[in-house]
Amino acid sequence: MASISPKYIAATIVASVLSILAGLSLWQFIAPALQPESPPAVMTAQQAVAAKALAVGSQRPLFSLADVDGVVHSIDEWDGKLLVVNFWATWCPPCLAEIPGFIKLQSEYGDRGLQFIGVALDNAENVRKFADEHKMNYPSLQGQAEAIEIGKTYGNRYGALPFTVIISPQSKVLKTHAGILEFDEAKELIEKFLANS
Repeated sequence: MASISPKYIAATIVASVLSILAGLSLWQFIAPALQPESPPAVMTAQQAVAAKALAVGSQRPLFSLADVDGVVHSIDEWDGKLLVVNFWATWCPPCLAEIPGFIKLQSEYGDRGLQFIGVALDNAENVRKFADEHKMNYPSLQGQAEAIEIGKTYGNRYGALPFTVIISPQSKVLKTHAGILEFDEAKELIEKFLANS
């Protein structure tokens, strides 16, 4: 049986030690990615916008989307009004449950400077059909992936529907609300914000 030379043994030990050290160095970079997510020390620009949008008093982000007729509208078209921007979809039962109340509130407070804007995560045909059947008296813009991204910039990080943002006539975020915004709560908020604007 051939004997193993001391040089071979030494080289093998050195190679093993170097491999272990390289593995440990690599682990220092990989391990943080495997840990549960924690707030990042450095945020991306989009994360910064989303985080800022959650703060009452922050400037509302700009966005543009097409309506059901394909006409593109920018959110700044309604500057100077109290805006209630509602993210919804025709396939979302809680969204559909709150819309009749929004229609009523638009009728009641529209002449005092209130403007509801729908942002539908849906296609134009579905939105048009629903709007016609329910006589929606406020515009609903529509998009799918793009509307989801807009929702994120307004603080809807998890894609909840419905999701509502109230914006002052001065384009400042006054409130964000995930889930159904009940009629009585919506009316109370609208009266409060109209009185203060």
